[in-house]
Amino acid sequence: MFRSLLGKTLGFVGYTVQYGCIAHCAFEYIGEFVVCSGPSMEPTIVNHDIVFSERMSRQLFKIQKGDIVIAKSPFDPHMNICKRVIGLEGDKVCTSSPSDIFKAHTYVPKGHVWLEGDNLRNSTDSRSYGPIPYALIRGRVCLKLWPPNSFGTLSESPTRRIIKTQSDTD
Repeated sequence: MFRSLLGKTLGFVGYTVQYGCIAHCAFEYIGEFVVCSGPSMEPTIVNHDIVFSERMSRQLFKIQKGDIVIAKSPFDPHMNICKRVIGLEGDKVCTSSPSDIFKAHTYVPKGHVWLEGDNLRNSTDSRSYGPIPYALIRGRVCLKLWPPNSFGTLSESPTRRIIKTQSDTD
């Protein structure tokens, strides 16, 4: 009886470890579900929306201007941020807020991206902390899952701050 109970317990532990490893690999290398909070991506993503963030684009260096990404916060490594990619390395980006009369520009350094929220008036983003290293990107948001009435792919940037260059169309 003891041997039978021990065998069943070890079998259960073995399956738990096995499925735990599969789940870990799926979330680490394929994608994850993310509950977004804060107003910085409104109206595209609002508080408590659930999105799916896939990781393959990041691994294959396929992040493009206009993509919405989940990244580690440059201020707090325990917190993730959800922002839109406005510029890639080498791009000239506007660092001013929309209401500024005189516009300032900078270039995104090699190995970095420029991120901004869609709600420019209520977003802490690269305009505050500068370009972030590509390595801080965790994944690309490809699908909004919740609420059900807005299920699907995400819309284009409402801010129109993404500047397409000649090399983007090649």
